[in-house]
Amino acid sequence: MKRLLATLSCAALVGLGPVLAPAVAQTPIRGLPDFADLVERAGPAVVNIRIVEKARAERTNPHSFPLPEGMDENDPFFEFFRRFFPPRQGPQPQPRGRGGDEVPKGVGSGFIVSADGYVLTNHHVVDAADVIYVTLTDRREFRGKLVGSDRRTDIAVVKIDAANLPRLPIGDPGKLRVGEWVVAIGSPFELDNTVTAGIVSAKGRDTGDYLPFIQTDVAVNPGNSGGPLLNMAGEVVGINSQIYSRTGGFMGISFAIPIDEAMRVADQLRGTGRVVRGRIGVGIAEVTKDVAGPLGLPRAGGALVRSVDSNGPAEKAGIEVGDIILRFAGKPIDRSSELPRLVGNSAPGTKAILQVWRKGAVRDLSITVGEMEADRTASRAATPSPGAKPQVPTANQLGMIVSDLSEERRSQLRIRTGVLVESTDGTAAQAGIRQGDVILALDNQDVTSVKQFNELVAKLDMRKTHVALVRRGDSAAFVPIRPAR
Repeated sequence: MKRLLATLSCAALVGLGPVLAPAVAQTPIRGLPDFADLVERAGPAVVNIRIVEKARAERTNPHSFPLPEGMDENDPFFEFFRRFFPPRQGPQPQPRGRGGDEVPKGVGSGFIVSADGYVLTNHHVVDAADVIYVTLTDRREFRGKLVGSDRRTDIAVVKIDAANLPRLPIGDPGKLRVGEWVVAIGSPFELDNTVTAGIVSAKGRDTGDYLPFIQTDVAVNPGNSGGPLLNMAGEVVGINSQIYSRTGGFMGISFAIPIDEAMRVADQLRGTGRVVRGRIGVGIAEVTKDVAGPLGLPRAGGALVRSVDSNGPAEKAGIEVGDIILRFAGKPIDRSSELPRLVGNSAPGTKAILQVWRKGAVRDLSITVGEMEADRTASRAATPSPGAKPQVPTANQLGMIVSDLSEERRSQLRIRTGVLVESTDGTAAQAGIRQGDVILALDNQDVTSVKQFNELVAKLDMRKTHVALVRRGDSAAFVPIRPAR
């Protein structure tokens, strides 16, 4: 199976037609629950999704030597290739089939969310499919049309040409309680309409950038992907999406996408075929206890800014590498993974206040949210600049030899201060600092030159933990430097 994410209102996907009504009231369950009535109501709205690809016809070559693309035996260079290129050795690749033949790719699950044929499933179930077949419990099979698919959230919407279909009611995952019974219906190992049950093990699990997953102990296996997770009222509270496994099979831990997050994405996919997300243009990391203490933060929390995109919303707002974002639009950031969700769910053009911690003080910065761009790859790590001023190769008490950066190199890295690490040993090396890193700050003090940096290091109490702001490649991080043992 795979991994996955989320944004709008479930109402847009609810059409006229028979809805599978939830139970009228949910009474406390004594002893083991009976799932039979729930499954009888919900089962007809769960579908099997079969994926196939079209076989590509391959040009066969009856000769034992390699022919260039498009060459046949009538070509004037045919004899040249026959004489001077050795024959192929070993088994030859077999043709995949005649052009247009359907080759099975995989099986997954899904469920109907509107009476006119909209089906919700996982992106990874339908990704790269040439043809999608949707089979109902009454054995009717439809050719599905992919309306839209979102890799980041692992959500996809498929449309079938049918009417008056049974559909599942949408529940509220926010009301789920840890320990509550839940049920999964799907097609594990191509076994249609298989029912498994368990309890909610945890909520808000961070296994992706955008989604706080529902963790359960419901048995989920390959083929269950895209199927519904139901509460005891028969309402969908999640989409089964991932498992934790060392073998490829179920090991007692499975994850579901909360249905409210999935419906926000599904509504956008249905409306425009794609998902629009906000961005502010920063790379972030978690703030650990070792970093929070030396920086003066009362507790570990927030999102550490490791990098700032050139000319992006964050740079325009005055965000700097090393800032710790504590709040976005008034909402606290307890873990760094919460920031992408809040920003991603904000419409481009939204104005918000960012509260940041910088050098021992809180600042409020106004920012205008931009639109999410395609992922970009990081550039190479910093390397010594030919124009840098040579330094006497003497290591300081942290075990570092550093050199000044040229103005040209600072301009390339878009930094005002910092020194380049030429070599590391001892305490600095144990902390993970290495050649090519740039030291931007030490214990909340900007590093401006080799002389100033070595003076700061000379005054350090080596019995305590200190924190260096280190730039590596396109991003930066606070690195705790602990006392030598």
